[in-house]
Amino acid sequence: MTFLELEVIIFRMKIYVTRELPGALFEKLKREHTVLVNPSDLPPTKEELMEGVRGKEGLISLLTDQITKEVISAGSSLKIIANYAVGYDNINVDYATHKEIMVTNTPDVLTNATTEITWTLILGVARKIVEADKYTREGKFKIWSPNLFVGKELYGSIFGIIGTGKIGTEVGRRGIGFGMHILYTDLKKNKILEELGAEKVPLKELLKKADFVSIHTSLTEKTYRLIGKEELHLMKKNAILVNTSRGKVIDEFALIEVLKRGELAGAGFDVYEHEPKVPDELKELPNVILLPHIGSATRVARENMARLAIQNLLIGLSDKVPPNLVNPEALERRANL
Repeated sequence: MTFLELEVIIFRMKIYVTRELPGALFEKLKREHTVLVNPSDLPPTKEELMEGVRGKEGLISLLTDQITKEVISAGSSLKIIANYAVGYDNINVDYATHKEIMVTNTPDVLTNATTEITWTLILGVARKIVEADKYTREGKFKIWSPNLFVGKELYGSIFGIIGTGKIGTEVGRRGIGFGMHILYTDLKKNKILEELGAEKVPLKELLKKADFVSIHTSLTEKTYRLIGKEELHLMKKNAILVNTSRGKVIDEFALIEVLKRGELAGAGFDVYEHEPKVPDELKELPNVILLPHIGSATRVARENMARLAIQNLLIGLSDKVPPNLVNPEALERRANL
């Protein structure tokens, strides 16, 4: 169903959007519906969220917005919450389902962008790019030296991937292109990677063998602090760890201690355990690259996320099933009541 087709069957709806979104489709949404947009570039407070959703049929939220039971209760007219993100652990999905409110996400459209930022971090840490850039800018580069910023080579190394959904799979495919041997750990076999020579192993074995480890798992009760003190001590001292999934998958304090003691060669992060707070101790480490959660920050990815979130929203408001519905039980409850 196209946007134009939706215009014919949807009356003017009241919608709350927690942040200005990119793209022409968002501008069209604001023209064709009654849209309240949070004017700040900072996430709305709980009180602002509760006020924003009152009397609204639709909500477009971001991963930084905590859509709690209180917020959902305040939105007594809500039919759908369209999350502008792949993940949706910021939403109390169980309570939304109880209230017969659909929840959607925006999968697939940011796979390439996040894959590329993962490799940016891997290469940046391995070849000491940030350190070397700072050194050059400070005027310290006087002459070529055989020992200047010697890093790790990817070719022939062992690359461990934790979680091989769409992003983890694409990261692995590119690793094979670099001539790396791929180990992965996941609940299911990844046929795409195995056909290319990858090997499925338990987490502990992966951590012991890998020269590079990249995390791509979702955040659940089981993956919360999946990488803690015990797991970090299994890793090679010259290994590099990169996380572009969820910050809470790593015990940040334990990781800082390992890095400070020189028990890892380096690390790269786009996400943090207590985001947006980044520990000062991490900032002080020269062998760590810190990014401000920009994994999907390409124009193509961000506009496609907006398009998909808006399409999910409008299809849901037209009393049809949106393509990226994460809680079909909400519709089952409606049908049974």
